[in-house]
Amino acid sequence: MARHATGDYLGAVKRRQFIGAILALTGVARAQDELGLGELLQRGRAWAEENLDERVVEALDRIDVAQVEGLLRRIQMRFQGDSVLDLAALGQTAAGLVPWLERSDATAPFAAWLKSRLDYFAVAEELRGRPPSPPPKPGRPVPPRANPPAERQRQAWRQQLEKRPPPERAPGLVKQLKPVFMAEKVPGELVWLAEVESSFDPAARSPAGAVGLFQLMPATARSFGLSLTPTDERTDPHKSAGASSRYLRHLFGRFKDWRLSLAAYNCGEGRLRRTLDARSAKTFDAVSPHLPAETQMYVPKVEATIRRREGRELRHLPAAS
Repeated sequence: MARHATGDYLGAVKRRQFIGAILALTGVARAQDELGLGELLQRGRAWAEENLDERVVEALDRIDVAQVEGLLRRIQMRFQGDSVLDLAALGQTAAGLVPWLERSDATAPFAAWLKSRLDYFAVAEELRGRPPSPPPKPGRPVPPRANPPAERQRQAWRQQLEKRPPPERAPGLVKQLKPVFMAEKVPGELVWLAEVESSFDPAARSPAGAVGLFQLMPATARSFGLSLTPTDERTDPHKSAGASSRYLRHLFGRFKDWRLSLAAYNCGEGRLRRTLDARSAKTFDAVSPHLPAETQMYVPKVEATIRRREGRELRHLPAAS
């Protein structure tokens, strides 16, 4: 019995070493070092077959949630980085990771979060392929690419969403939840935030801890009336919609502009206010290149989604009252 326990312990240690090797390979790869998940796992399995016994190799398919969260946090760190164009480097890895996460009930909520963000990588790749403006002068070294301006990102998102049908759950949930937004004196069109945040999957969970259709963080959820115990009310579509719409009304009251309110919803009102103050700016477009990469893309994506689903422009939506 003692020998079996020792073997299990050593197997767990080596399994952690293997997982750590995968994390080291995937999380911080630059564009030139991009590896698809399939290649990473193939390399890892080859290493495992040389170094571990069969029981441990078979156990690799049961990587625990904490380890998966570590890998996903590394992807999320890139979303919180400075460069939109750098997101393109993770596209193949993220796409390969989704079906792997979907294999387990424990990791499926992370798959829902990641699936709703795969188009960020596609749009980043499309933006990276466009020539810089203005082009560098002949004979001059090529400077690092600046973040694309907000209007260029809006154009890319409109093109991305041009022929995309709404998520399967959307029609029924939109019909139910629009009145929730309107009851909170928030434009009903903003219910489409749920497509951007979770593809209308109430079980979606981010590695940072956001949950539900509208991806509310724990502190935000509690601040706007939700309980997390004994049941996490963020997974309840109606209650999540109520908290999200109240939060949006609060943000609009502070920033008086829907683009800025959505930016604050994504990156936090403190981060947005500091950026506006540092730049002596009053509009989203003025500060967009200086916000986290996800936020730069998030606001144009919401705009394009509302335009595609409702035929309305975000800037023309009425004020929250």
